[in-house]
Amino acid sequence: MFRIKNHLSPKFVIFLDELSRNEVIEELVNLLFEKKAIHDKKSFYQAIIEREKIVTTGIGMGVAIPHAKLAEYDNFFIAVGILKNGVDWKAVDGTLVRIVFLIGGPDDKQTEYLRILSGITVALKDEERRKAILLAESPEEVIQAFS
Repeated sequence: MFRIKNHLSPKFVIFLDELSRNEVIEELVNLLFEKKAIHDKKSFYQAIIEREKIVTTGIGMGVAIPHAKLAEYDNFFIAVGILKNGVDWKAVDGTLVRIVFLIGGPDDKQTEYLRILSGITVALKDEERRKAILLAESPEEVIQAFS
């Protein structure tokens, strides 16, 4: 059985006060770079921004799932940002975003990518889980919300 918790790590969870969508994305990309999940933060950041230009990744419910798939990566990774204040992400339901799951990985594993995306989406439809994530005070508590 697929479990999104298996794809999450406390070292990739960050609490942010950022004011704009691009600042949030930049902070998550910086985190991935610092933790050595990515090797070129400029190209990865640009891939995320280009994807956002196609259509918003603000899926509603206060959640955004920006993502980029690039040939140079072998495995998927996820950075999670919990925002103190909502950010205008041009979400489909017009709500401000406070939970961001930034996904990166290979461009040739579409089935695995869709499982991850679906797993996050289904898990976050649970209002109690979203509340638990927003009330979390540590990265471990954020991950625990997916148990």
